[in-house]
Amino acid sequence: MAAATSPRHARSRSSRRGQPKKKNYRRRRITVAIIGVVVIFLAWLGISLGLALTNQSYGSSLSARFAEWGRDHGIGGIVTWAEQEWYALNPPKKGGKPPANAFKTKGNGAKAIASTCPDALPKPGTMPTPAQPPQPSEGVWQPVGRLVANCAAVYETYVRPDAIHTSYVVGLAWMDPKLLSASLYSGSQVPGGGPYARTAPISTNAATSLVAAFNAGFRMQDAQGGYYTDAKTVIPLVAGKASAVIYKDGTMDIGAWGTQVAMTPDVVSVRQNLDLIVDQGKAVAGLSASDNSRWGATLGGSALVWRSGMGVRRNGSIVYVGGPSMTITALADLLSKAGCQRAMELDINTDWVNFVTFAPALGQPANPANGSLLISSMSGGTSRYFASWWTRDFFTMSARYAANATSTMPASTTTTTTSKHR
Repeated sequence: MAAATSPRHARSRSSRRGQPKKKNYRRRRITVAIIGVVVIFLAWLGISLGLALTNQSYGSSLSARFAEWGRDHGIGGIVTWAEQEWYALNPPKKGGKPPANAFKTKGNGAKAIASTCPDALPKPGTMPTPAQPPQPSEGVWQPVGRLVANCAAVYETYVRPDAIHTSYVVGLAWMDPKLLSASLYSGSQVPGGGPYARTAPISTNAATSLVAAFNAGFRMQDAQGGYYTDAKTVIPLVAGKASAVIYKDGTMDIGAWGTQVAMTPDVVSVRQNLDLIVDQGKAVAGLSASDNSRWGATLGGSALVWRSGMGVRRNGSIVYVGGPSMTITALADLLSKAGCQRAMELDINTDWVNFVTFAPALGQPANPANGSLLISSMSGGTSRYFASWWTRDFFTMSARYAANATSTMPASTTTTTTSKHR
């Protein structure tokens, strides 16, 4: 007769048989949990990246949208490496000639006015070109955009950016503060927050006097400065930083915050971006063509990219510069040559440099169809500031008097320039 199995031994064997099942169960739970985390991550990644790649405010190109998303999500190093690899295969061309008719203004209908404009500023003299000898029409200012009280309020010209990259052409726009009133439009992405009194899309009412619109500065996390508008400090202003200041009378000034420009009851908007690049009419000391740590992350870490900048002349007129293949030193040199006493860099890289003038029919509002880019290859076209998806800040210049008027301004009309604010 077989010996009976003791209860203790039976429990021991039963316990040993159950252990592998418990271990396998735990492994399955861990595996399922890991798979679940991966699935959730991939779902988030797909949604987040997908939204970014379809978000036009992240840039005109898919590559720009991916770069913006990547830098916002901690993979800026990978993005920069990819850009560097691309740039190494596509460096800016040295030497050569610009395209035919490159220096003929691509304006949109304005014509020289036979009658005098006594209350307007005289147009600037011929712009010296960094690349000698000058080509026919290079540096010659020509009127563009709608007329203001029968006077041209914006002039454009074109020059080569330096003496080395002579196949490229950059554009300059000169704006008359006696005929134009400046405004700062703010976005939910840049500077963030809101709502704001002025934001894209430009309203039909505002478009009835709109003459020009153009890009502002860097994203605020990169601008090294602050932002003030709608009677509130959106981001604290930083002493010493380059500041575009707009006053109640619509004039604009540019200078170092706290010394050359400061808060007064007349200030309605302040947009800061890095440091001044021109002061007292000259490029500031310390500018370096290869320094991107101070002057912004550029495509592939290269110094030679699309850049834009803005300066103020002695008479209060504003000059915008934008175009390809520019270093920070070239940008400062151009603004100085254009007669600016103080100037600042605005946004950089292909997708963000954009300047548009408008020439609608008499009595009609500005719209993308009657807009013209300063340089035809500028990204964003003529429509971005009229789009609800545009969530970055930008500047506008609007007519102080009846746009496209058939008579001159009344002799009694007077306006002021930014000199009174200095």
